[in-house]
Parts: sequence; C-alpha cells; structure tokens
Amino acid sequence: MFFSKKGKKEEKKLELLYRENVKVNCKPDTKENVIRAVGQMLVDTGYVEQPYVDAMVKREESFSTYMGNELALPHGVEEAKKEIKASGIAVMIFPEGTEWGNEKAKIVVGIAGVGEEHLQILSILADKVLEEGNVEKLTKGSVDEVYEMLKGGM
Repeated sequence: MFFSKKGKKEEKKLELLYRENVKVNCKPDTKENVIRAVGQMLVDTGYVEQPYVDAMVKREESFSTYMGNELALPHGVEEAKKEIKASGIAVMIFPEGTEWGNEKAKIVVGIAGVGEEHLQILSILADKVLEEGNVEKLTKGSVDEVYEMLKGGM
C-alpha cells in the first residue's frame, strides 16, 4: 500500500496594502465604476473572489460608505464574507473629488476584512484620514507617499 504525502501549499500571507494597490490622480467617475475599479484591485491582488465586487456595489445601494472628510470606504455586504480570502485594502485618490451621493470623495479605500478585521481596518483608516491635514497630504501625494501614510500602523 502506498501512502502519498499531500504537500501542504505554502500560503503566503498577504500584506494589507501593496504599492500597486494605490492609484493617485484618478479622474472622477460614477460611484459604481469607482467601486468596481477599487474592488477589481482587491480581486487582482488575491484578497477576494470576483463576487465580492458585486457585494460592494450592493452595500453602497443599501447604505452609503461615505464617512465624511472626503473619505469613502466601500466594502461588501455581510453575506459576501465567504468571498474574502485575506484582509486587504486598495486605494484610489481623486484630487478633484468624485461624486459620492450628495458628497465628493477624494479618498476611496476598498476594504476586505477577514472576520472582524474589517472593523479594525475601518477604524484605523478613519483615524488616519481625520487627522488634521492628512486629506490634503493624501490627495497631493505620490503613490509612495500615500502608500507610506496608509500602510504604517496597519
């Protein structure tokens, strides 16, 4: 009788934010297109499965993810948790702002959080953006500057 050793795949732990998931100088677009774009970045990095993007749009239809201070934090509805493979974020910066309901968002951060990690991510991001002067620093920053500001402390 032969016993085969099933090799356990080495799963690489994903960082919460990668430089390639930071887009600066984005041009305004519809809220749905922006959510789909930031959601696709989460898919492309391996944080979520494709259906999570639709769940992000669904969340926005039922409850705005605009947080104030020119920040929107789109994320999926509760039922989509099963589509999340790893916690991660993707960032789009709109120096001119992009329409978000009756508001303008300059910073849009797509979020996927495993378990309750999404609440921690939301809290950290809100704190960072609410800090005096950070919206301006982020909207005028380079990819590297935005990356450094948002990855620190996460």
